[in-house]
Amino acid sequence: MNTSSEAKTSNPTAGTEPRPGAPSAEHYDVVVVGGGNAGFCAAHAARDRGARVLVLEKGNAHQAGGNSFYTAGAFRVAHPGSEGLSGVLDDESLAKLGETDLAPYTTSDFTADMERLTDGRCDPGMVRTLVGRSWDIVTWLHAKGMRWRLMYERQAYVSNGRWVFHGGLALGTVDGGKGLIAQHTEIAHTSGVRIRYGATVRDLLCDDSGVVRGVSYTDSDGHSHTVEAASTVLTAGGFEASPELRQRYLGAGWEQALVRGNPLNTGEVLQRAIGLGAAPYGDWASCHSVAWDAGAPPQGGDRELTNQRTRQSYPIGVVVDRDGRRFVDEGADYRNYTYAKYGREILSRPGGVAFQLFDAKTRPLLRSEEYDSRPITGGSADTLPDLAGKLGIDPDGLTATVNEFNKNIVDEPFDPAVKDGRAAQVEPPKSNWAQALDTPPYYGYAVSCGITFTFGGLAVDSRGRVLTEEGTPLTGLYAAGEIVGGLFSGNYPGGSGLTAGSVYGRLAGEAAATDRRPA
Repeated sequence: MNTSSEAKTSNPTAGTEPRPGAPSAEHYDVVVVGGGNAGFCAAHAARDRGARVLVLEKGNAHQAGGNSFYTAGAFRVAHPGSEGLSGVLDDESLAKLGETDLAPYTTSDFTADMERLTDGRCDPGMVRTLVGRSWDIVTWLHAKGMRWRLMYERQAYVSNGRWVFHGGLALGTVDGGKGLIAQHTEIAHTSGVRIRYGATVRDLLCDDSGVVRGVSYTDSDGHSHTVEAASTVLTAGGFEASPELRQRYLGAGWEQALVRGNPLNTGEVLQRAIGLGAAPYGDWASCHSVAWDAGAPPQGGDRELTNQRTRQSYPIGVVVDRDGRRFVDEGADYRNYTYAKYGREILSRPGGVAFQLFDAKTRPLLRSEEYDSRPITGGSADTLPDLAGKLGIDPDGLTATVNEFNKNIVDEPFDPAVKDGRAAQVEPPKSNWAQALDTPPYYGYAVSCGITFTFGGLAVDSRGRVLTEEGTPLTGLYAAGEIVGGLFSGNYPGGSGLTAGSVYGRLAGEAAATDRRPA
C-alpha cells in the first residue's frame, strides 16, 4: 500500500477544488485527463506505484464519469466459467450459479471474436494485450473493492429450466455504469487520488525538447490554470458528441445521429494531441452505434435512464423502415455481435428511423429495463395496419413484408438462448429466432441511430505510450480508452470497450508512474 502523505488523507473530497490563494501552476507526478473508467484505472495504477495523481474531469460533479457512466457496466473478459468466476461475484449471482450454464470464454474465443467482427481490421498486438490481460483486470479491480455480478437480465435466457448465457458476455459491475463510476471514485478518494471537476483542458504543455510537461485548463468559472506533471495520461474519449467532427470523419448524415452517452466527448483533446505530433490510428470512418429510442434527446446526457433508452431485443422481432421493408438480418448472430453495427444501418433508412415489431408471443421476452422504461417512443394495436398508422409506417408495405415473412419460416423449435436455426427464408434472411408476427396485440418501437463512441484515435504502444507518425513515443504522453484507435473497426464485440479502457488505462498509469521524471 502507498505510504505517501497524500495517500493517507482522511478527507475523501480533499483536492477536488484548488486551494484558496494557491498559485495557478500546480505540480503532480501524473495528471490524468478524463474521469471515466479508463482514467480511473490509470489513476489507480499510478497511485499503486506511489505517484501523486490528479484527475481532471471536464464535467462537473453531477456530469462526471465520461461515457462509462452511461453504460450497463458489461466487461467482456476471457474467464474460466461459472466456477472460476465465483470468487469475484456478488451474493445474488452466487445464489443462481446452481441453475446457470456459463461455459468458459477462452482467450482463443475472445481473439476470434475480435478478428471476426472487425473483419481482421484490428491491431493483432493490441488484441493480444487486451485479451491476455482481460481477466487480470477483473481480479485487480475486485481486490480494490469493485463489485461484480452476472448480468442475467441482459445476457441470458431460461432454456429447459436453466439460465443460459450467450454471446461471450456475462460479467458486469454491480449497479451498471453508475455503480462502476461510484466505486472507481471511492477507490480513488481512499487511495489519495485528487479529482478536479469542471476542468476543461485547453492545451498540452511541452518544453523546448518536445517533452509533454502537463496541461492547461479552465475551471467552471472560466479561470485558467496550469498543471505541471512528469507524465500526462489522456483518457478524454473520442469525438462522438461533435456533429461537425462526425460529419468530417464518419461522413454525411452522421451529424444527425443521436448521442447515447456523454455530451462532453467533443474531441478537442484528441485533436490537440494530434496537433502536437501524435499519430492518428485505427478506423476513423466507423463507430459504435446502436438502435436508440427515436425520441431521446439528440445530445445524450440522460443520467437517470442512461443505457435504458437502448432497444436491443430486436433479434426476436422484426425490424422495418418507414416503407415497411426489412433491411437487416435481425437474427444473424447473438445480439452482442450485431448491435454495435446496426445503428449505421438505421441511419441509412428514410428519415434515419426504423421500427422494432413484436407481438403477444414475443413481447414478454423483451428486456424489461429497456422496453418497460418511460418515456418510450412506440405504440401498440390489435392490427398491423393500425400499428402502422400509429408509428408512421406505410401500412401496405408492412402488410406485404409481414405476410411474406410469416409464410417462409423454417419449422425449427424456437429457443432464444441458442442459435436455434429457426430462420425466415426471405430477403434479407432472418437466420435465427424467427417468430411469425401473427398474435395480437402488436407492439412497435421507433428507433434511431445512437452513437456510442468513435473507433479512430491515437496510436499507442503496449505500455500505453502515445506514438508519433514515426512510431516513436511522445515523451511524457500516454493514452487509454476511447481516445485510442486500433482495436475496433466497423463492429465490436459487446462489452469489450470497458475492458479495453481498463487494460490500457492500467498499462498507461503504470508506465506514467514508472517513467516519470522530476517535475
